[in-house]
Amino acid sequence: MSNDELTFRGGKNMALLPMVLFIISCSLFFSVFHVFDMTALAMLAFLSIMLGALFSRNVTQYWKSVISEGIGSEMAVTIATILLIIGMYAKMIAQSGVADSFAMLAQHLGLHGGSFTLFTFVAVCIVATATGTSVGTLFTAFPVFYPSGILLGADPVVLASAILCGAIFGDNIAPISDTTVASASTQSYQHRPGSAEIAGVVAARFKFALVSAIIAGVLFYIFGNNSHHVAEITAYQAKASSYKSLWMLVPITVLLLVAMKTRNIFKAIPAGILTGIIIGLLTGIFSFQDIFALNNGDVTGFLYKGFHEMVSTILFVLSLFGIIGILRASHTMARISAAICHSRLAQTAQGAEWCIALGSIVATALVGGVTSASILAFGPVASEIGARKSLHPYRRAVLVDCFAMTLAAIIPFLSAFIFIVSAIVGSLQKDYPFIEKLNPIELSLTAFYPLALFVVMSFSVIVGWGRRYEDKNGLLVKKLSEN
Repeated sequence: MSNDELTFRGGKNMALLPMVLFIISCSLFFSVFHVFDMTALAMLAFLSIMLGALFSRNVTQYWKSVISEGIGSEMAVTIATILLIIGMYAKMIAQSGVADSFAMLAQHLGLHGGSFTLFTFVAVCIVATATGTSVGTLFTAFPVFYPSGILLGADPVVLASAILCGAIFGDNIAPISDTTVASASTQSYQHRPGSAEIAGVVAARFKFALVSAIIAGVLFYIFGNNSHHVAEITAYQAKASSYKSLWMLVPITVLLLVAMKTRNIFKAIPAGILTGIIIGLLTGIFSFQDIFALNNGDVTGFLYKGFHEMVSTILFVLSLFGIIGILRASHTMARISAAICHSRLAQTAQGAEWCIALGSIVATALVGGVTSASILAFGPVASEIGARKSLHPYRRAVLVDCFAMTLAAIIPFLSAFIFIVSAIVGSLQKDYPFIEKLNPIELSLTAFYPLALFVVMSFSVIVGWGRRYEDKNGLLVKKLSEN
């Protein structure tokens, strides 16, 4: 045992106590109390850290590990900084009314049943990719697409799944989503400084997400018709909107192009914000007061709101990194990684990928389908597992993120996504009497994108599709040289 190793009364496994307490707390919040509040989760994480300190043999060293190895680590600070910038961009896109314009377009095109369900899936994919937030997209898209879709002959369960899957797709592929940032930032290079670049990770996973989305889209079209048609829609019932909001697709495109070209998220997001403000002002989508204003001592505007609303997420991220700092300082993370790496399954590159896949799914299930939490918790372990077999950080990030978005994200009665969808639909029933209560099991079974993504990613691991390695110079290669 090294002199700087954090030790505990009751043995080395007591280092796991804060993480175990946090996982139990999350499960109770999601499964029993049906509460999804990032600030509350951050509080639970800090309470778990404080309880863990009672068993530490050196409390000063314990809290130093929480701060220096966790909250104050370069990875944690980088993620927090990126999320603050992302918040302003995401709020800009949400406030522009892009989702409303898409819904109005569908109604004017005369889309019904399965075709409307497919259109909704594609539209929500675009909105979620632009905003980078699955939960925010769910709250934005459901009031717009769901009531109108049912009246236009879409199957209620499949339509709800289409909106859910579109939100998960955006979370999976968006360069500004917290899961993308987390999966990239937790995968370190072996032979050069730094972690996986966000744009490179997005490019590496795009083909898997696209294939899965195409499969899901076909299924949504086939099964999207409602055999018990409610009524023909007589008027567009969403709030007043216009096609001019579609101009906000321009800053979305700018962000993606800059991210892909420069591989620098700190260049891409400001470019998207600046372009969006200019386009919004020129087209009348925004006024100067919508962007930033002071009103009787109150600060308003999407820049402030986006920044402010991201604070709770950052508190959650930092608190979870505090727990990770304990696991690092106690060498628990290294022991877990070593145990997996020395298992029979992890002796090949394919086996290491299966270890990452299974670990990501289990971690996501344990934290109630909160993918950002599972990726932050398991990401460093996955990095160590994959690095032992020289898997490139891009590949590791793809495996961690994509498998987290599959089965564990849609477990009935446990997944935060399922709870949120059920809650939103329940609230819409008050205004739309034709909306019926959703069955969580049916919702999970028709969540075609996560199901298709699981099949596609499993196929990728089996045949080695997209598997890339890091050579001795830290470069991306298809095969390692014999030397």
